[in-house]
Amino acid sequence: MLLVYTHKISPRLKYVFKHICTRVLGIKVEFTTKIEEFIAHDSLKMSYTKQHLGNEFFIKSNDILFEQGLSDIEINVQKWENTKCFFFNGDKSAIPFDIFAASFYILSRYEEYLPQRKDEYGRFLATESLAYNHGFLQQPVVDIWAYKFKAAIQKQFPDFKFPKREYRIKPIIDVPSPYNYKLKGVMRSLGGTLKDFFRFRFKSLYNRYAVLFGFKHDPFDTFKYIINKQKQSKFKFLVFFFVGSYSTFDKGININKRKYVSLIKHVADYCEVGLKASYFSVKDVVLLKKEKRQMEDVINTSLKASRFSFSKLSLPESYRNLVQLEINEDYTMGYIDYIGFRAGSCTPFLFYDLDYEVQTPLKVCPFHLMDSVLLKTTSMLDKKKVLNTIIEEIKRVNGEFVPIFHNYTFSNTARWNGFKELFNNILASTNEEA
Repeated sequence: MLLVYTHKISPRLKYVFKHICTRVLGIKVEFTTKIEEFIAHDSLKMSYTKQHLGNEFFIKSNDILFEQGLSDIEINVQKWENTKCFFFNGDKSAIPFDIFAASFYILSRYEEYLPQRKDEYGRFLATESLAYNHGFLQQPVVDIWAYKFKAAIQKQFPDFKFPKREYRIKPIIDVPSPYNYKLKGVMRSLGGTLKDFFRFRFKSLYNRYAVLFGFKHDPFDTFKYIINKQKQSKFKFLVFFFVGSYSTFDKGININKRKYVSLIKHVADYCEVGLKASYFSVKDVVLLKKEKRQMEDVINTSLKASRFSFSKLSLPESYRNLVQLEINEDYTMGYIDYIGFRAGSCTPFLFYDLDYEVQTPLKVCPFHLMDSVLLKTTSMLDKKKVLNTIIEEIKRVNGEFVPIFHNYTFSNTARWNGFKELFNNILASTNEEA
């Protein structure tokens, strides 16, 4: 156990120390404000305050962990060996930066509460982030800092044995619509027919009716492939199905169709299944509750995980609604147009509500790559290179890689040529030595 002496035990301090020490490094942490108790402790210990007590392992504290609410914080990002950090704390500290304050700033998504420019869908832009603007978006800095802290404290306590964690993967399959042509209903099929005709998309028109009359396989129906891949992997896939209403943004299948319900049940026999919450449920807890109930009626168990449509988040409301509805995990934290670490981490963390200054039970599981981002690179060689780079970053800290693919990614459409191979590379990455 690590004992931390500090002048004040705040909710922020407990939150971030438990993430770094327990979730990343695997050790228990306790806190004290009593010097006698600190001196008497005969195992791992450190002080986290303004002045060191003596020759103990000491990290000079930044004020952010003892504040409440938001304030205008000056962030000065500096190079630190193979990475970058901020909240420099001088030479007397065991490490040159207050990694706990910096980690709190990034994990709490402090910057997303501040005024910022958003995209057309109201999403926080990667280009607005501290990580993007200072060139560390593609590093899991919170985990890297945690390992630097581990190395420094290990020097002071060489006999202490830290547990070792292993690199792992959590493949996500996002299903906005399970079929391209099937189960769409007469009106939508007719609308699609007219659109294909007037846009001279005669191949699509032919494919539509070949599928509808049973002569061809629906291109989006790749679930047999997904299930076969799941059978070969020791890591559970998480498949998000959409059950909400048809809208301008969401074009899913009506959940009242028996064949769709059967599909979800079939996939749930092999993979974990979550809710792909609709675009309008991001801020509407009543709608989200309805969709949650619909999904639970299908899978006959309580819903464990969710992911918002369009990867849209509205902090803190979206996460508060999930907490209220007792949904335990969310997989929306990430960028659709950039590869990297929106929350600076490849370790799931609990949502900290900055308005209420409280740690919530909601586990935020950030994703690090969406399949469509790889379309920016032209050759398969470049795609593999980009993919391997992010995998190596995560392997260095034995973290969890969360990539998002879609059911249509595994289709035979020319656009997605080679993506099955990329998915196989991800599955195979756990078989190699880190």
